[in-house]
Amino acid sequence: MAWIATGTVAAMSILALDLGTSSARAMVLDSAARPLPGALARRKVVITQGRDGAATIDVAVYLAAVVECLDELSAAGRLDGIALVVATGQWHSLLPVDVAGTPLGPVMTWLDTRAVAPETVSGPVDAAAFHQRTGAWWHRFFWTVRLRWLRERLGPGPVRFVGLLEYVYAVLLGDAPMSVSQASGTGMLDLATLDWDPEAVELAGVRPRELPPLAPAGWRGRLRPEYARRWPGLRDVPWAPSTGDGAASNVGSGCVDATRAAVTVGTSAAVRLVQPVPAGRPLPPLPQTLWRYRVDHERIVTGIAYSSGGNLFAWARRELRLPRGPELEAALQRVTPGAGVRADPRFGGDRPPGQAPPGSGQLAGLSFDTTAVELLAALMDGVCQQVAADLRLLESTVDRTVEVVLGGGAVAASPWWRRAFHETLAPRSVRRVANPEVGATGAALLALGALDGPGGLDAIGRTDEGGSSGSADPVSR
Repeated sequence: MAWIATGTVAAMSILALDLGTSSARAMVLDSAARPLPGALARRKVVITQGRDGAATIDVAVYLAAVVECLDELSAAGRLDGIALVVATGQWHSLLPVDVAGTPLGPVMTWLDTRAVAPETVSGPVDAAAFHQRTGAWWHRFFWTVRLRWLRERLGPGPVRFVGLLEYVYAVLLGDAPMSVSQASGTGMLDLATLDWDPEAVELAGVRPRELPPLAPAGWRGRLRPEYARRWPGLRDVPWAPSTGDGAASNVGSGCVDATRAAVTVGTSAAVRLVQPVPAGRPLPPLPQTLWRYRVDHERIVTGIAYSSGGNLFAWARRELRLPRGPELEAALQRVTPGAGVRADPRFGGDRPPGQAPPGSGQLAGLSFDTTAVELLAALMDGVCQQVAADLRLLESTVDRTVEVVLGGGAVAASPWWRRAFHETLAPRSVRRVANPEVGATGAALLALGALDGPGGLDAIGRTDEGGSSGSADPVSR
């Protein structure tokens, strides 16, 4: 479905799946990729965590949740008139399956820290060149380390490796190649050639046929007959390749070029910048502490992510017995961002390339008159300080100061946190996108080709002016 630069398309609806680590959601969007009221089905997801660093999802339960979401929308008549299905979801997930596609264990999520690099493998020959090609590091977070570790525990039988989204697509569609966006999150994709990196494959100790095939540009899938009968509204509807959640969120926030960075704070947090770099073109230099993935065949996304975000807010509110809602916000308004207690918010450890384990968080500057609300404020401000430092590094890659768009449920829920970001990131322009489903919106805009026609960013509507990517507001001071 081609996008028209005026922002209008033929009447149509879009079904969007958002397969995250905390929930599985299915929703219907209009032709401008805006969520339709009352057309959202959601199921919570349970992550099983262990003291050994395990953080896994039962894939059968997850698949059932996705099917239930689609059943709910179908029963409500919401799948009638759907013209396209898109999906976004968690980067970095890993699931072993046998040759028939049957799972051989649970899904390893990005939170899982168990994988250890074998002592017999020394890593990339040239770590800097490897990082520049793949945008990743030889780190327990990525498939280059996880595949060897996992294979040792699976035994000698034949095995293939997929991500969560590829498994869901395989069950529902049959044909399930991996998008270049999801493949880039494995740390094994050459970001220029858009093929599996030979050195990464060797480091992972696998053969190319044990990895998913990669989806070519323009790939579209169709439902298996049994699911087409279950959801007749989707019988002949094309499915687009999935988009990594961070990349989709940037696009849905209107951050699609080097002038605007997205700062997203949900359960975790991240700061990211999208640049147009078509496949086969030379990649711009990449600072050692930043990662880089693919949005699609035409764009890259560069940034850094943190294990702590809204989970800090939830932890502090629970353990410190803090009040809720307006009462808590009123108490926070009496605290000056950046003053008093200081916090290292790495409660969940480091995301790569850092190696700090979970339990690395710290609080300093405590006194007998320190309040529980001041502790919460320090944790939130600690995230702001992390983002500010890394945003300066990200700006060095484009040689300019960028605008910032805040997104995610955590900052949406806390005016004080938005104020803290505003003051920490000054003098940059800081705004907030109000659309709570920026990932689904972004995946739809990409599948529609909204960024490829005349106008680029203007075609999807700048967030500070409202538009199809969701309205935004100036951050409250």
